[in-house]
Parts: sequence; C-alpha cells; structure tokens
Amino acid sequence: MTGIKTSLGIQVLGRNSGGSGLGRAGAVWLGTGLLVVCGVRAQAQAQETLRGSVPRSSAVAAETGAAAGRQVADQQMEGSIGGTVIDATGAPVAGAQVRLSRTDASPSQDVVSNGDGQFSFAGIVPGPFQLTATSTGFAIQMFSGTLHSGESYVVPPMALVVASASTEVKVTMTRTELAEAEIKDEEKQRVLGVVPNFYVTYDPVAAPLNTKQKFELAWKATVDPINFGLTGAVAGIQQATDSFSGYGQGAQGFGKRYGASYADLVAGTFIGSAVLPSLLKQDPRYFYKGTGRVRSRIFYAIANAVICKGDNGRWQANYSSMLGGLAAGGISNLYYPATDRGVELTFENTLIGIGTTAAANILQEFVIRRLTPHAPSYTPPNSPEVP
Repeated sequence: MTGIKTSLGIQVLGRNSGGSGLGRAGAVWLGTGLLVVCGVRAQAQAQETLRGSVPRSSAVAAETGAAAGRQVADQQMEGSIGGTVIDATGAPVAGAQVRLSRTDASPSQDVVSNGDGQFSFAGIVPGPFQLTATSTGFAIQMFSGTLHSGESYVVPPMALVVASASTEVKVTMTRTELAEAEIKDEEKQRVLGVVPNFYVTYDPVAAPLNTKQKFELAWKATVDPINFGLTGAVAGIQQATDSFSGYGQGAQGFGKRYGASYADLVAGTFIGSAVLPSLLKQDPRYFYKGTGRVRSRIFYAIANAVICKGDNGRWQANYSSMLGGLAAGGISNLYYPATDRGVELTFENTLIGIGTTAAANILQEFVIRRLTPHAPSYTPPNSPEVP
C-alpha cells in the first residue's frame, strides 16, 4: 500500500486494488471533513481579524470621549466671595476698604463695605485668595482662603480692632538746658576731689553759657568753701614773707592781706569770667583738648591764654580775660598799699596773669584731669583745630 502525505500532514491512502483500505468513499468523506475543518478555521480567522480591528477603533473613540468629558470637567466655573466687616463689639463697619489679592499675576480688586458692613466680589476665578480689610482708626485685618469652581464663598466676619496708639516722642534739650547739664558736671570737678576746677570743660563742643549761667558759675566759684581756705593760705604766705609790707603784721595785717587776696579773686572772676564774657559773648572756660601730639597740645594750652571760644563756637582773641585782668588790677589799686600800686604795676601784673594762665592750661592739659576723680568723658567730634 502506498500513501500520499497531504500538506496538512495527514497520511492519505492511495488507489490500491483490493485489500483493506478506506476506499473511495472513505477518501471522499475524509476530503469533505478536511474542507469543513479548513472552512471553519478560515471563518474563525476572519472573525478574529474583524474582532481585532473593530475593538481598537472603538477604544480610540471611547478614549476620545473620556478625554472630552474630562476637559469639560476641568473647565473652572467662576464663583463669588462675600462677607461682613465688623468691629470688636460686633457692630458692622461701613465704608471699610476690602482688597482681594491673588497668588498669581491677577490684579487686585477693591470694594467698600456697605451700611451693613457687607461686601462681595463676583465673577472670581477659582483658586487661592487673600482679603485685606482696612478702615480709619482700625488695625488691618487679613483672611486667606481657596475658592472652588462655581462656589459662593462666605468669609467669616472680619473683626477690626482699634489700632493701638503709637506715639514717638523725641526729647531734645534746648541749648540752655544742655549748658546747664554741663555746668552740673563742671561743679563736680575737683582736683584730688577737693580743689574746685569749675572753669574747664572736657566737652570740645560744649554748649555756650548764657549770661545767667556765667554769673552763676562765677558766684559758685567765689563762695566755694575751699577757695576761702586757699585765700587764707595765700594771705598767710604773704604775711610770712612780708609781702605787701604796708599791711603790717599781726591779725590786722593778715586780715588786710586776706581781704585783698579775696577781693582779687572776686574781681578777677566776675569781671573776667562773667561781666565781660557776657558783654563780648565769649566763653570763659578752658576747652580741654586731650588729643594729638604733646607739642600741639602745649601750643594749644599756651594759645588759650590769649584766645577763647566765642558763644558762636568760633575762636577769637580772649578780650574778656585780658581786659578783665587789667580791670581787676586797676581796682586793686584801691586797696593795696601805696608802694604796690601804679599803672605800670597793673600792666605788669596783667602780663604775669597771662603767663600764669598759660602755665595753668598746660597743667589742665596733662596733669589736672588725671587728678580729677570722675571727670566726665565726651565723644570727641571732628572739630577744626585752633587757628
């Protein structure tokens, strides 16, 4: 028996006489069966192809529809924001300005509360927002929230509280008050804590003294108890050396010497440090330098024997001191012995007084401050040097 293998891999019996094969009828039935099977399979493949294409297009359509639905859903509907402005007692605040601000670049919007304190913003795009309520006499009140699509947002009552009073008071002392305060410091200046050193200021820009203050300072200097004692010491030395011999010795001679020395103190202080400085508008005090080289400070101290600061703050010739010395010397001719009087002696004593003042100024610049407890300190300004 020979057989033929079909393309389907099925062994088909060929024509063969006799024997036990399937025969023609079997072959027919087998072929018919194969055709049926092939047809069914082809139909199934066609349906599968159709099934594979149709659902794909349907999915695309469904997805497109869903996206459109989402787009519709994503479209934000405008809303509104409203509320009421009240005060701390709950009463409505009319005329309050309410500002709506957004976190994006949208411009701010302003409305004013009505008589019932109500306000509203319409046509507002959803998103975060901030409200600021202000009114005269009240502190600023703020509120933040988020408006959703199509929402009518009602803000809780915005309660304004009365603004706390903030008053800035600048206390500025007058020039007279500043000078008075400086005099109080100067009256505490005592060498070794004892000897008065009133006529020196450690403030290079000290306020000028007025007439009353110049006389008050002169008075306090002349009636200071220490000066009474120093005058007695000077009179004692004069009597011991028999100076002004015309006064004689004994208690009477000591008394005359004491009176003359004290009269010199009073006349020189009042005329040279109060009367003439008031008339000529000059400052009778020594302005401590305290900085710079030793040489410049020595020259400064010596120069201050013949120059001084005017009440206008400018350096000028110290007419008050020089004329005061001459005037006091002229007055002293009234009570000194005849042998110790005369115009020539007056001018001589004036020149000696200038030299004594220069020496005293050098001591002020380098020694006396160190011997003065609790001397005040001031910040040195950028003031011009003495001419």
